[in-house]
Amino acid sequence: MNKKDIANIRKEFKLDNYRMNIREIFNVYVKKESGEIYHQVSRPFQLLEQETQELFLANFKKVLTGHLDAKLFELKFSREVDYSTQTILFEGLQADSQVWQDHMLDVVGKIFAHKMYEFDTVVTFIRGEYRKPTKKRDMESEEGGDDAVYANGFILCSLNKTDLPKKALQFDYIEKEFKSYHVVDPIINLDSPLSGFLFPTFSDHAADVNHILYCAGKVNQPDYTFIEKVLDCEDIITAQEDKACFDLILKEVVGDEVDSKVISNVYEEIDKLVQESQESEETEPPTLDHRDIERILTVSGVENVEPAKVEHAFKSVVADEKHEFKAMNVVPKTIKIETRVADITIDPKDLKYLKTITFNGKRCLLLEVDEDVVVEGFKLESETL
Repeated sequence: MNKKDIANIRKEFKLDNYRMNIREIFNVYVKKESGEIYHQVSRPFQLLEQETQELFLANFKKVLTGHLDAKLFELKFSREVDYSTQTILFEGLQADSQVWQDHMLDVVGKIFAHKMYEFDTVVTFIRGEYRKPTKKRDMESEEGGDDAVYANGFILCSLNKTDLPKKALQFDYIEKEFKSYHVVDPIINLDSPLSGFLFPTFSDHAADVNHILYCAGKVNQPDYTFIEKVLDCEDIITAQEDKACFDLILKEVVGDEVDSKVISNVYEEIDKLVQESQESEETEPPTLDHRDIERILTVSGVENVEPAKVEHAFKSVVADEKHEFKAMNVVPKTIKIETRVADITIDPKDLKYLKTITFNGKRCLLLEVDEDVVVEGFKLESETL
């Protein structure tokens, strides 16, 4: 799935939406430390009160919110796993209500077989159908839109913690006095899911039952035990780890010291690939292998780039020789330069306008600008060195 596919599904989670038909919701309340199920209930989603529906819909959007390879991860199911989660979910999609619940309880059992929490948790499953028009609505002919749609079943899961309400002071309007107010019922935190997933994944209009979209609780902190033991999926690498490995390869080839223009050119070349991919609406994001890295370094101004040296650097950093870096992962949105005097944030492509120089025996940071520099309403004087 790309970010467009995810955004298309996320925006459909709204009340009374024909394109997002949520048939059932299944809530499982699990006690802390023991992992025992305290309560479970399944209901048609449309029978919930409207305010309750809105709270859950906001929660489901949270599960599908975040950057790919940082908060959201498209995972591939491992093969040759007995009664795998893939099988459980696939059969659950087709089953009647009671069998579906039994399958989801199997997933709950796998979750709490590998992790215990210091607070009660609620696992929520929904089963529904996602519909997408086969073509856009033609305003003149009034054809298209919802006249013909692609329809695919899905299961979404959200794991949420419970919080104990805090004591508060309230004013009683009738008796006209201040009283302490304390509710003992736990509050389900729907704003920050601990984790969750969507099965199957979708690319444009096609469902892919061999992959699942996993949501981590925190950015760049996926739960590898959850991925391997609960979802039965293959290992992943985060965008942060991808970027770190890419930087190590560059240092191996280029060295520790480099002209700012070279780094700027490298990022600019990679960003071109990303932009061209987005403009052409390719479903697969552009990737970089050692041959691509060699070409990019060469056109960016690095001298004497030897293919053997690049390949050796690649193999020394990345265990999988067939690994390909996602281009969008290795280009930082901004670069922060921290000094004792000031911190500077700059766009990667503008690094070419920044360099370090030695002036009067002191190291200085030189930033090329086209416009006047104004500080607190005063235009700074300029001098020619």
